[in-house]
Amino acid sequence: MTKFKSFIAGQWVESSTGEYVENRNPADTRDVIGLFPKGDAADVNRAVESAKKGFDLWKKTPAPARGDVLRRVGDILVRRKDELADLMTREMGKPIAETKGDVQEGIDTAYYAATEGRRLFGHTVPSELRNKWAMSFRRPIGVAGIITPFNFPLAIPTWKIFPALLCGNSVVFKPATDVPHTGHVLVEILLEAGLPPEVVQLVHGPGRVGNAIVNHPDVALVSFTGSTETGSKIGEVCGRTHKRLSLEMGGKNAQIVLNDADLDLALEGVLWGAFGTTGQRCTATSRLIVQEGVHDKFVKMLVDRASKLKLGDGRKKGTDVGPLVNEASRENVERYVQVGKDQGATLALGGKKATAGDLAHGYFYEPTIFTGVTAGSRLEQEEIFGPVLSVIKVKDFTEAFTVNNDVAYGLSSSVYTRDVNIAFQALQHLDNGITYVNAPTIGAEAHLPFGGVKATGNGHREGGWEVYEFFSETKVGYVDYSGALQRAQIDNY
Repeated sequence: MTKFKSFIAGQWVESSTGEYVENRNPADTRDVIGLFPKGDAADVNRAVESAKKGFDLWKKTPAPARGDVLRRVGDILVRRKDELADLMTREMGKPIAETKGDVQEGIDTAYYAATEGRRLFGHTVPSELRNKWAMSFRRPIGVAGIITPFNFPLAIPTWKIFPALLCGNSVVFKPATDVPHTGHVLVEILLEAGLPPEVVQLVHGPGRVGNAIVNHPDVALVSFTGSTETGSKIGEVCGRTHKRLSLEMGGKNAQIVLNDADLDLALEGVLWGAFGTTGQRCTATSRLIVQEGVHDKFVKMLVDRASKLKLGDGRKKGTDVGPLVNEASRENVERYVQVGKDQGATLALGGKKATAGDLAHGYFYEPTIFTGVTAGSRLEQEEIFGPVLSVIKVKDFTEAFTVNNDVAYGLSSSVYTRDVNIAFQALQHLDNGITYVNAPTIGAEAHLPFGGVKATGNGHREGGWEVYEFFSETKVGYVDYSGALQRAQIDNY
């Protein structure tokens, strides 16, 4: 059995605790991927001390040269795409086609970041005084703490790490405990591409590692993707300690299907949105809001197609839906299925573990659909993070928009309609950071900002150009070449 290490101070080292945890394949728990360190605050302290030295070196490297390193990372990801997809599927379960997309997201992010090395724009503006120059420019901030989830083991770390590095920060990285192998290989690739060793630190371990990163006085900024509960606790610490913080948290996303929708297209969208990644996406379609004129027909189409989805090992051909990531996640789905039953919703499909044959060795759960779900019920309001879809019937698009907006979260939404006027009203009035028209709630692109409102986030965005503003600071410079004291903010008129 392979024993892996953390990467601290330019070396692969054991945890100071000497403790390890098994990383198992969720599709077949008999398959042990390896042993990974259970780090603690002592490991984080050593990592941050090294990262401070790395920051002093890296911030002096020209941004285009930093971009060159990330371009080489992209080249390596292209070369190793199939290998990386296979190891990710083994580690977290989603089908190979999805993990290949995960790698491609990292490739796109790498190449986009590389170009931003020549585009860290500031502004040059006229001064109000004569013979005086005024400008702004971007500067790196310091040591960035990066804490990432299990569901996109490569893509989400790249969304954070690549912009952080391009802007000149150093990084202390804690991947999710369910997917340490992917994080491990990503750091190996960064080093292979020529990143100076002290610029990136990898600390494996449980939540105590993330807690130590967030609380460390020399970590200047934190980027976290995970649950709203954990994000709120991180927000309290960072608010008290004046750290810059980006939070990407929960979602309770809805696909709206109106009477005039292309139902075949909408069907493909909801199947992908609800059951892709086994529903384990912050953008997953957890709610289906259907106008009454097509409700019964569309639900029948949906149940028929969803019943044919094939569960299995994501590395085997023909698999549509993989396992949940661990037993705790499956138990959480079971609890919510019982909540739905208790609250009077109708179980139209699924609702139980899948344990036949080889499925008995993994964390499989049948794609599950509830109809007759009441707006405001727990099933309709709370994030489940599994293959459970709640169907809500509405009278018209106005009610659909109201139901969409009446949840704590605000990440993604989708509307299927042929009416261009309603489509534009949806873009304006759906209370989400992302709205799709005639497409599912999942499918963000690397060159556009990604994030949500309300309990989904704290106003910052991943991806696109906006993430570079999070990972850098604006500095303003004035140059007075008049040879005399000129007083701004005095009444010179």
